[in-house]
Amino acid sequence: MPTDTVYGVGVALGTPDGLPRLFEAKDRPLDRAIVLLVADLEQAASVGILSPAARVLAERFWPGGLTLVLAQAPGARLPCALTVGAATIGVRLPDHDSPRALAREVGPLPVTSANLSGHPDARDASEVMGQLGGRIDLVLDGGPARGGIPSTVVDCSGYLPRILRVGAISSAELADALSRAGLAHSIA
Repeated sequence: MPTDTVYGVGVALGTPDGLPRLFEAKDRPLDRAIVLLVADLEQAASVGILSPAARVLAERFWPGGLTLVLAQAPGARLPCALTVGAATIGVRLPDHDSPRALAREVGPLPVTSANLSGHPDARDASEVMGQLGGRIDLVLDGGPARGGIPSTVVDCSGYLPRILRVGAISSAELADALSRAGLAHSIA
């Protein structure tokens, strides 16, 4: 499916053997967690604890290029294969209607880039088919993906938010949003 950056490949959480098939389709190492794309802030809160910092950042930068790493919400019951056994989950609200509509219909959606691990990102349906072809069941052709910079990843599971990867949202923008909200942070 197209996203706001590149094409992604995903599966409904409740699909029997869905997560193992997702890892297999990409040749993805089993020790790499997969983020959930969500339809809205409420859906994000159903799987992760939105700390004050996470809520401020989500309200400022979603939908868009921000992935938040959250402590898992009590009762979320996320599969170990999705989180690689961690007590956290990466969550993103993309700036594209397709993955948000799918997440609205089937729930938070485990999605990763639609390419073989270690290969270039797929930017259109033909590139997805070239890499994943018979390994996946369906391609939603939404034309060329916008491409660009990957999401910024911010860990909000602890006391102070910390950047794990700088991407579409700069550290200055993150620091400004948190400072304006009066929240402690160590983002320079």
